[in-house]
Amino acid sequence: MKKVTILYGTETGNSELLSMDICKVGNKSGLNCVNMGMDEIDNDEFSIIENLLIVCSTWGDGEQPDNAIDLFEFVESLDECDLQYMNFSVLALGDTAFDLFCEAGKEWDRILEEKGAKRIHDRVDCDVDYEDDAEEWIETVISKLM
Repeated sequence: MKKVTILYGTETGNSELLSMDICKVGNKSGLNCVNMGMDEIDNDEFSIIENLLIVCSTWGDGEQPDNAIDLFEFVESLDECDLQYMNFSVLALGDTAFDLFCEAGKEWDRILEEKGAKRIHDRVDCDVDYEDDAEEWIETVISKLM
């Protein structure tokens, strides 16, 4: 059974709720999904993830949510090929009323690729009414991971 790690970065809880939904869909599809906040995983454990799904909201002026900052800084410190065995996709949450729409998710997408991880599906940027876009992303990434 393929293991999939779902990490969420959140301030208001929307990313956490979505990551729980992803985990349910993945487990029902025969995957072994583990869901946790970005502040709940240690650096060594992160470095050996094979299949990663990121759900991250943007906070303030294009910033990472508080629970994502430390992990993001760790990933920034890695060498170019350190994540070469990782597959990933990012679901970014934001609000088009702000100039830096979905910036935190865009940063995750960029840094994972820079560190050698392989994108299995393009990042999807979701506005405040995210349900339909998120549902389509979930269905697509789960099918690609099976």
